[in-house]
Amino acid sequence: MLQRFTQALIPTVKETPAEATNASHILLMRGGFVRQIGAGIYNFLPLGLRVLRKIENVVRQEMDRAGAQEVLMPALLPGEYFKETGRWDLYGDVLFRIRDRKGGDYHLGPTHEEIITDMVRREVKSYRQLPLNLYQIQTKFRDEPRPRGGIMRGREFTMKDAYSFDVDEAGALKSYENMRDAYRRIFDRLGLTYRIVQADSGAIGGKTSAEFQVLADSGEDAIVACDACDYAANVEAAEIGQTPPGPEFPKEETREVHTPGKGAIADVAKFLKVNAKRFLKSLLYVTPASDAHPQGEVVMACVRGDHEVNEIKLANALGVREVHLATEADIERATGANVGYAGPIGFAGRVLVDPGGAELTNAVTGANKTDYHLMGVNLSRGDYKADVKDIRSASEGDPCPRCAARGESGKFKAYKGIEGGHIFILGTHYSSKMRATFLAQDGSEKPIVMGCYGIGISRLVASAVEQHHDADGIQWPQAIAPYHVHLCTLGTEPEVMQAAKGLCDALVERGIDVLWDDRDERPGVKFKDADLVGLPWRVTIGAKTLARSECELKARSNRDPKGHELLTLADAPEAIAVKLGMGR
Repeated sequence: MLQRFTQALIPTVKETPAEATNASHILLMRGGFVRQIGAGIYNFLPLGLRVLRKIENVVRQEMDRAGAQEVLMPALLPGEYFKETGRWDLYGDVLFRIRDRKGGDYHLGPTHEEIITDMVRREVKSYRQLPLNLYQIQTKFRDEPRPRGGIMRGREFTMKDAYSFDVDEAGALKSYENMRDAYRRIFDRLGLTYRIVQADSGAIGGKTSAEFQVLADSGEDAIVACDACDYAANVEAAEIGQTPPGPEFPKEETREVHTPGKGAIADVAKFLKVNAKRFLKSLLYVTPASDAHPQGEVVMACVRGDHEVNEIKLANALGVREVHLATEADIERATGANVGYAGPIGFAGRVLVDPGGAELTNAVTGANKTDYHLMGVNLSRGDYKADVKDIRSASEGDPCPRCAARGESGKFKAYKGIEGGHIFILGTHYSSKMRATFLAQDGSEKPIVMGCYGIGISRLVASAVEQHHDADGIQWPQAIAPYHVHLCTLGTEPEVMQAAKGLCDALVERGIDVLWDDRDERPGVKFKDADLVGLPWRVTIGAKTLARSECELKARSNRDPKGHELLTLADAPEAIAVKLGMGR
C-alpha cells in the first residue's frame, strides 16, 4: 500500500500534551496515532488504527492456526448473566451499568465469560461436540477509577478473549498448553520482549494462571524471574524458595523496652541500634463481613522487617476474597495501642507469619502498648501462636523455588512489566453456576471444563512503544509498524517526484507498505516526523542523490547521523525487500 503524506491525516505535534505522562502516551499523541476525547476514551487515527489492525491480524492468524473459531458477542449485555454468577455485585463500580426504558438492568461488557458460557450451554449437548475453542476480538468497557497512561489503561479498549471447553481437566490442560504455545508465537511475531509469569486469577476466577508480561521500565506490574532457570512470576503470586536455616543463637528473655514516639520500624531500629531484618513487622487487616464476623475479622500478618505483606497471598491464606488494611480505630480496638506498636504477643485474634519472620531469633516487635516494643521474641519457643504461611511479596535476591527444590542456587531478579496477555484454566467455575453441561460417554451429565485466554490488543500498541522508543520517537517492530518504509523526498522537482513514484510502485509491487512524505517542507521537518512516527526504514531521494541515480536508506534503529546506506534506484526495491525479509 502507498500512502501520500499530503493526502493523510497524520497530525504530528512538537509539544508534549499536558495530560500525557508516560512515553507511549506522549509519543502516540505527538505522532498523530491517537487523540483523547474523554477520560480514558480515545480516537484511533489512521496510523494508530493500522497498528491496531496489524496486531489483530497476527492474533487472529495464530488463534486460527491453533484451532480456535472466531465469534462476535455483543458489547451491551443483559444484567441477568452476571447476576447468575454473582459478578453483578463482585465487579462493583467497575461495571458500566445501564437501564433500558422498561427498567431492565444491562451493562457494557468488561469481559464475556458468562455470555460465551451461555452460548455453549445452548448449543453443546454431547461430549462429541467437545473440545471447542471460541474467540472474539471485541471492545471492552471498565469504569477505571483512575484511567491513566493513555491507551495503556483506558475505560474502553480492544481485547481478544478466547474460551476453551473440554470434557475433563486433562483436556482443559491440553487446551491451556495449546493456547500457551499460540501466545508465544503471537508475542514473538509482534517483536516484543516478554516473560511468561505465574499470576493470580483475580475476579475472573480459576486456578492455573499465567501472564505474558511485556518488559518495560515503565510497567506497573512488578515481576521476578530466576537468573538460572525459566521460572518467573508476578510478585503477587511468586513462590519463594526455602532457605537453609540460619545459625542458632541463644534465645534471650523477652523484655519490654521503652520507645517513646517511635512507631515506624526505621525509627525504632535507629533508636535501638538493631537491624530492620531482626524486626517482626506486624500489620492488621480486616476480612470481608461474614456470618461469623459481621463486621469483618481483624487479623494480624507478620513478616520480617525488610519484607512486605502480599495482600493477595494473605487473602488466599485466609480463604477470603480480599483483605484491606485496618483503620486506626480498628488497630486501637484490637491492640489497645496506637498505630505502630502492634505485635503478636497478647493479640487476641488470628496471627499469620511468613516463614522468614517465623525463623527470626530474638525478634523485635510491638508490645501492643503505646511507646513500647518487645525484644527477644521467638516463635520457636512458643512466645506467640501463629499459622506459618507464605504471605509476603517476593523481591530481588530471594531464592527461586524450583532451583531451591533441586538444591540449586538460582535467585530472583526484579523487573517491571506490562500485562499483555493472561491465560487461565477456569475449571467448572462458570459452567457449574450456569449449568453448562454435556452428556458424557457413560451417559452421565457433567459440567464442561473451561479455560479463558485474553490479550489486550490496544494495550499492546502502547506496550510496544514503551519497549521500543528513544528520545526522538517510536521504533516500531516491523510486524506492527503502520508502514514498512518512510520515503522522504527533498524538494518537489518533477524529476524527484517521478523517481520517488517509481520507487514506491516497485516497493508496493513487492508487498511493502510505503508512507511517502511528499510535503513541501524542509528536510529537518520531514526527518523529525520520520523519527517520531518510527517506521522501520527511511528512504530519502533528493536532487543530489538523484543526480547519481541513488537514494539513501537508513534504519530507524540506527542513531548514527551518518549511518545511511546508498543504493542505486534500480537496486533499491529488491535490497529493501531483502532487509525486510520480503525479497524474491
